[in-house]
Amino acid sequence: MIEVAAAIIHNEEGRILIARRRQGKAHAGAWEFPGGKLEPGEDAAQCLRRELREEMNIAITPVRYFGVNEHDYGNVQIRLIAWEAAYTGGEIVLTDHDEYRWTLPAELGEYGFTPADVPFVERIRNGA
Repeated sequence: MIEVAAAIIHNEEGRILIARRRQGKAHAGAWEFPGGKLEPGEDAAQCLRRELREEMNIAITPVRYFGVNEHDYGNVQIRLIAWEAAYTGGEIVLTDHDEYRWTLPAELGEYGFTPADVPFVERIRNGA
């Protein structure tokens, strides 16, 4: 099982950062909470700080553990660990995604998320 961290990043206006997976990636065209695979010896919060710096050129501060979801994609099983985080700086530059949005929690249902992210979308939409 692959351990992956996802950041539910809030900005000062109460919007959440989501990103669309670019062509050539697994689940291309699907939306997700940005993050990435944990490296050996790394916890989810450390992973998120590193991944967001590498993949989006932004700084975040993980604030609160949000939950975990295990999902079987058939060819790969992942354990997705979500943390709420605060956006603390940097201008977004995409490398693994082809689009991003700052969206209101109530609008998350308008986007087609990867299956592993869907339980987190539902929790947010229900006020978690």
